[in-house]
Amino acid sequence: MASKSPRSGLGVETHTRKGRSPSRSPNSKTRKKAAASKNSHYGSEGVTDHDVLQLPVSDYKIMLRLTALAFVVRLFRIYQPTSVVFDEVHFGGFATKYIKGKFFMDVHPPLAKMLIALVGYLAGFRGDFDFKDIGKDYLEPGVPYVAMRMFPALMGIMAVPTMFLTLKAYGCRTSTASMGALLITFENALTTQSRFILLDSPLIIFTALTSLAFTNFTNQHEQGPSKAFEASWWFWLILTGIFLGATVSVKWVGLFTIAWVGSLTILQLWVLLGDTRTVTAGIWFKHFFARVLCLIVLPVAFYMAMFQIHFICLVNPGDGDGFMSSEFQSTLNSKAMEDVPADVAFGSKVSIRHYNTQGGYLHSHSSMYPAGSKQQQVTLYPHKDDNNLWLIENNTQPLGDYGLIQGPTAWDNITASNIIDGSVIRIYHLATHRRLHSHDVRPPVTEADWQNEVSAYGYEGFPGDANDLFRVEIVKSMSEGDEAKKRLRTIQTKFKLIHHMTGCVLFSHKVKLPQWGFEQQEVTCAKGGTLPNSVWYIEENHHPMLGPDAEKVNYKRPGFLSKFWELQKVMWRTNAGLVEPHAWDSRPSSWPTLLRGINFWGIDHRQVYLIGNPLIWWSSTLAILFYVIFKGLATLRWQRSYDDYKNVNFKRFDYELGQTVLGWAFHYFPFYLMARQLFLHHYLPALYFAILAFCQIVDYGVNRVSLTGFRSKPILGKIFMFLFVTLSIVVFSLFSPLIYGNPWTKNACGRVKLLDTWDFDCNLFHDKLSEYDTPIDFVNGSEQLPFPTPAPQGQEQEEEPLPLPAQQQEQNDDPGQVPDNAMVTSAQTMEHTNSHVEYRDQDGNILNDEQVALLQKEGDVSFETKYETRTRIIDAQGHGASGEVLKPQHPDAEGQNPETSSKGDTGKLPINQPARELSDEKFVETNAGTPKPASEGHEATKRDDGI
Repeated sequence: MASKSPRSGLGVETHTRKGRSPSRSPNSKTRKKAAASKNSHYGSEGVTDHDVLQLPVSDYKIMLRLTALAFVVRLFRIYQPTSVVFDEVHFGGFATKYIKGKFFMDVHPPLAKMLIALVGYLAGFRGDFDFKDIGKDYLEPGVPYVAMRMFPALMGIMAVPTMFLTLKAYGCRTSTASMGALLITFENALTTQSRFILLDSPLIIFTALTSLAFTNFTNQHEQGPSKAFEASWWFWLILTGIFLGATVSVKWVGLFTIAWVGSLTILQLWVLLGDTRTVTAGIWFKHFFARVLCLIVLPVAFYMAMFQIHFICLVNPGDGDGFMSSEFQSTLNSKAMEDVPADVAFGSKVSIRHYNTQGGYLHSHSSMYPAGSKQQQVTLYPHKDDNNLWLIENNTQPLGDYGLIQGPTAWDNITASNIIDGSVIRIYHLATHRRLHSHDVRPPVTEADWQNEVSAYGYEGFPGDANDLFRVEIVKSMSEGDEAKKRLRTIQTKFKLIHHMTGCVLFSHKVKLPQWGFEQQEVTCAKGGTLPNSVWYIEENHHPMLGPDAEKVNYKRPGFLSKFWELQKVMWRTNAGLVEPHAWDSRPSSWPTLLRGINFWGIDHRQVYLIGNPLIWWSSTLAILFYVIFKGLATLRWQRSYDDYKNVNFKRFDYELGQTVLGWAFHYFPFYLMARQLFLHHYLPALYFAILAFCQIVDYGVNRVSLTGFRSKPILGKIFMFLFVTLSIVVFSLFSPLIYGNPWTKNACGRVKLLDTWDFDCNLFHDKLSEYDTPIDFVNGSEQLPFPTPAPQGQEQEEEPLPLPAQQQEQNDDPGQVPDNAMVTSAQTMEHTNSHVEYRDQDGNILNDEQVALLQKEGDVSFETKYETRTRIIDAQGHGASGEVLKPQHPDAEGQNPETSSKGDTGKLPINQPARELSDEKFVETNAGTPKPASEGHEATKRDDGI
């Protein structure tokens, strides 16, 4: 009895070969010749033109109807909530900074942020709202937040027709393309993420458009030489390059998209290289350079152009310029420094900057160390301030007609004497009349044996002691010019200050002092510290005996390329440093199975929580798993000499689905290499590819292969797709209250909470929907859920400025505070927003009404308004609690600098962020001095290679 020939994996008759695999068979050359005669060029068998610009009109009508449905789903109650949600804190805040032109540092490229700012500006937003806190009201200040939310919503809507067209470009049926578009429409996480002022919708649409353009280009390429270099070939190739540039200009996740396109492009060029019949060397290089131009040069040019626009928009100093070098800062308005004398002499009044921590200034103020010597603090401070000014003295006072001339003005009438390499000097702090000092005492924070404390010691008129002496050692390899290697010159000379008595070197590193040090950066005297952290240079320089004709120097003004490259390095370091845990973070291993979501917003028994549609999510994950199993079996069968790949459908299924799964892999697996904070929304680009793969599998199973039985009965396939989409819509509707912040009940919530790891709390909702009938205030409701914390970014928000020295530090007289270890439960609530006015003098002391009236009467005062946020929290029993317990430490869009963490901060993770009480505080200046408000900048440090 004759045996039946085996079928391929897609139900097509095949013939087995016994013995060796085809590639190893002795007569493989004969088979290669036969294959060559069958395929006379590099084109792929079974490929037809699926140009999406030439679809039937009926397809476009269906696509428009699906897009209209997406409008309804994405824009439904987009005004809700009427307050700041999750990372709108950051990206709304960035819009404010763009409109005001204030420089900021963020770990993401600027394209989407600039578009959000543009939409806000066109809608009438003028940057007068700060987006500081989750739950902060939009309505009262009149923020056009709906218009700003419309931009990412429209980006999310565009993903629907893009999915439809991409599936059509793969040759799928219209029914399958419609199913894919509907799955994107009713995917809960994609819908939630697209309704707020966030970057993920622009990222997903540009990723999707890249996939669409490259799929169409691949379709043109695989039709062989007849399509090469034609208008449609160039159109889709150029469009791929533009969308690649746009993708990477939104987030660096776009680099994964570039890697995906790049790997497939290399495969195309490899196949072209093997076609010796139709592809000459000249034609191959033409293909090669066309791809280099469109897929490398064009995206890079696009990306750099976005940063050029970014620099043009941000021309004023802001709270991010502390991350940048002094040269970079000098390009900002009011940050440019006037030319200063080049030579530094005894008696010069100077500011001394640290070389390796973004140019922080050597600084002192009247506060003392709480331990160690308890002498005056010496720190590093990143902003210009009178407390940064020092006088460089010789190790002995100058000799006059009547003996030694004492005091800081001793050199004012003496010919300037340059400070040469090896000079022994003293450094006098002009504001507090104390000298830079070190001794064999451990620092209060870095209590290492090889570190000595650095302080300011003495008093006005005190002659000093031997521990005030430092030797100048010029670092010749880092200094600019021959003269700068011989004597101290402003900016050009890089030098070390070696303590004369102990041999340690003045040193600073990425460690912040605690609150008693105002979170400024620690300065020590180190034995064996790394060179970059021990190097200093002079920035400001003034000497009365250096006249106007003295040689002047200034920072070299960097060009665009220098600024661009510096910002890329700072973004990379800051992004890599976002390693602190967060209440809602998750690891990549949990994403494909949807183990947890993200709490976006919650108030008045309503909540916005990012969670995917479980049916769509898990089905897409199964699709990826199906292909992995398929590919493994296909490889084994090929090795066993089965002829599966002779079947066109089998071969096309493997390549087309493999291309999509490769896109999923490139957008998923790199996250395993990252130690930084990660969230569920980082999986959304990979989810798009997973849904695409699921639809491709369905299309092949229903329409192209006979094994499933659907091909002979098309109605069964359509019924399957209809039922799957219907179930997806049902699941979407069940979870929709978490998308829109709609009323929900505890029972309804409990029924859909399939996993314990889904950490939205059903007990926070009302028992009955009728209890929601009372009109609510989405901002100041009587009961609130714990506020989520925004994802971190590159720097602190403006509500957390660097503290001032003690003489400028504000007093916290809030009577409602309790010890820092007070715990706040979900039953606690925030007091409603209110405001009051306090008057303080330049030292932060509160003035009563009589004192204020007297000062106003005298008239010799000036007033400055400072808005300050205060946190006052009460629990269910009405007891006060400290807001510091709830303060989030969360650096992913704008956030704290990850390289200046204070000692003991690690591991403290408050999970709630309270509403805040606003106070309008006025500082009053008397003749004693000028008030110095808290800086808007934040300390930034370079990463060093060691302690």
